[in-house]
Amino acid sequence: MDKIVRRYYQQKQKQKEIEQELSDLRNQILAYLTEQEAGELEIGSHKVKIVVQERKEFDENKLYEALPDPELWRMLSKPDTSKIASLLKLNVITEERIKDTYATKTVRLLQVDKK
Repeated sequence: MDKIVRRYYQQKQKQKEIEQELSDLRNQILAYLTEQEAGELEIGSHKVKIVVQERKEFDENKLYEALPDPELWRMLSKPDTSKIASLLKLNVITEERIKDTYATKTVRLLQVDKK
């Protein structure tokens, strides 16, 4: 078991190093695309693209004030963006009712594909 635990620890360390390197590379690529004023480029044999997403980050207190119905809170339990989106699609709640309960955050995702 000692070998397994040691190996697990080593792999977790490698994972941290790889994640850090990926983060650094991602930042460099995003900076390059920004510098080139491009959202998409072909670089060598790869296609690099920035995908922009809007994400809602809910304020639990404001959401509770907007949705005081205990039945809704049993369905939600806590502000979960996907559950809230489902309730909106099902017309259980309206966008108007929750409009002041979240902040919208823009997230830039990097996509790199082989041509």
